[in-house]
Amino acid sequence: MTDLSEIRGLSKKDFESNQDVRWCPGCGDYAVLSQIQKLMPTLGIPRENFVFISGIGCSSRFPYYMETYGMHSIHGRAPAIAGGLKLARPELSVWVVTGDGDALAIGGNHFIHAIRRNIGLKIILLNNRIYGLTKGQYSPTTELNKKTKSTPLGNIDRPFNPIALALGAGATFAARTVDADQAHMAGVLKRAAAHEGTAFVEVLQNCLVFNDGAYDAITDKSVRDDARLLLEHGKPLIFGKNRDKGVRLRGLKPEVVTVGENDVTEAELLMHDETVAHGALAFLISQLEAPKFPVTLGVFRDVDELGYEKRNEQLHTDTRAHRGRGELSALFNSGDVWTVE
Repeated sequence: MTDLSEIRGLSKKDFESNQDVRWCPGCGDYAVLSQIQKLMPTLGIPRENFVFISGIGCSSRFPYYMETYGMHSIHGRAPAIAGGLKLARPELSVWVVTGDGDALAIGGNHFIHAIRRNIGLKIILLNNRIYGLTKGQYSPTTELNKKTKSTPLGNIDRPFNPIALALGAGATFAARTVDADQAHMAGVLKRAAAHEGTAFVEVLQNCLVFNDGAYDAITDKSVRDDARLLLEHGKPLIFGKNRDKGVRLRGLKPEVVTVGENDVTEAELLMHDETVAHGALAFLISQLEAPKFPVTLGVFRDVDELGYEKRNEQLHTDTRAHRGRGELSALFNSGDVWTVE
């Protein structure tokens, strides 16, 4: 892919709009915005061919801050609007920026169907496990027993696992990163940008006002090595400050073990393969959740599969080859029609 940052002299600054960024100071959204603005000029795509579409929520201010085409759309409906645009203009690079409430509550249906169709969208879900814009109500990803303004006695709803949900809907690309690890986020976003079908990225993001510290265990450098596991294709699921902890399978049951204890060797650990066609391995790994297991970060699945817009184009081509282009008037007068006198 040609690097238009050299040809056109594009830089991060070219993707920064003249709008004041109005997130709370210290919000994790700033980190995501910065990384995406850095990524855009490296993709070999003219700036006028980028579109950012959002729904409603703190994350959904995103299109205002990108010097590209964009739309601040309807609550939960960004994937539907973005999907229509991608079908009409398949040459565009269409990005959806959403949040855990916007995508997984009112937008849950649109979210899973965009993914199952494998339409060529980049869906970035900023997950702070709370409703931030509406001031602190629990969301579909809020932890069990969490006290919020709408769950003063503690949340009794089991939270969604966005990666597992995406994989269950057939995601051809699913990844997770965290706002505080800029290098890791940059790598994941670059991988997502290169994917042909739907690329889904969950960004664990801190809301310092209403859910501060939700991800301290995986962002605090003094403890994070023992609390998170960085997925690497073709390598064992290993983690820990001393790189001596890992995940192995006993039948279909995963367990954390320590290499070197009880004759456990690295060869016994589960190997990560993000290219497995059926996705069962990625789904199993997505179920590894704290506190029993480390939080898994990285690319869970990345497989090639024909995108929806290409299937749509092929359908049109084949139909026109057999039936011709057709006429609207003929369509209106076909089938069961009658004249009212």
